[in-house]
Amino acid sequence: MIFIKRLFIMPVLLAVTLLSANPVLASSQGMPALASVNAAAAVAGDDALLFGKNADRPVPIASITKLMTALVVVESGQDMNEWLTFEERHVPAAANAWTRIRVGSRLKRSDVLRIALMSSENFAAYTLARSYPDGFDGFVAAMNAKAVELGMDNTRFVDPTGLSVENVSSASDLVRLANAALAHPLIGEYSTTGYYRAEFRGPRYSLSFGNTNALVHRQSWGVGLSKTGYLTEAGRCLIMVSEMDSKPVITVLLDSLGTRSPMGDAGRIKRWLASGDPGSVAAAAKRYEQEKNAAWAATEGSQTARINQ
Repeated sequence: MIFIKRLFIMPVLLAVTLLSANPVLASSQGMPALASVNAAAAVAGDDALLFGKNADRPVPIASITKLMTALVVVESGQDMNEWLTFEERHVPAAANAWTRIRVGSRLKRSDVLRIALMSSENFAAYTLARSYPDGFDGFVAAMNAKAVELGMDNTRFVDPTGLSVENVSSASDLVRLANAALAHPLIGEYSTTGYYRAEFRGPRYSLSFGNTNALVHRQSWGVGLSKTGYLTEAGRCLIMVSEMDSKPVITVLLDSLGTRSPMGDAGRIKRWLASGDPGSVAAAAKRYEQEKNAAWAATEGSQTARINQ
């Protein structure tokens, strides 16, 4: 276990509560200024947060879901060399599920898992669940059971892809998920594969896939685990384990405005850990954050009002 100097971590812990209450105060409190509406960071192997920003807020997590999908697959003990068949969906996808993979073709489970993680292939994630011994519904039940086991109290899954906005979790819960995934080197390897060419059967053809996180291609980041996600309702999302200030750090970034915002936030966290510099974010990102927080507050207020009626 890697420990951070007490002089560094104590002021961080004192600021977490204030930051969660008002994330706009990030820079004024010496915390990293982030474009992401919800965030958390922790030293790998530890569920205690270095800092949190709305860290316990349950929000849609899009394809970050696939990290739990991978965990269930790996821990199921199924043969990774088994050839799986890509069958027509038995239920409509909740969002756009376009794919280049042909219905009826086959691919080894290991390769299906790899492209689901590194390239966020939705048909691949669906097929992993469909081929589970207890079927698709049993797979989703296993995802939720694993969340309970890990103490992910703000988490709920309804599908293995993340196409449904009903797949929700919090930044702090996802730190727990990342730590569980790190126990399986295969998940780290597959999620950080830069490029991969998958060889299908029935008929024979091949497809090339690229990683959805550009930072895995940068050696200086030392990325050991990665998953991106996007839905309109979830914004841009990223969960990653990378080297920061000579430590493996879990970074969870949920609901950012633009495609590069999570990566920019990761850079700001990296600089903050090394120097204490909080950095700054663009005005458009601040407006987006304020609008999202206002919408969340309004939703909470209406729910409280209904309960009190």
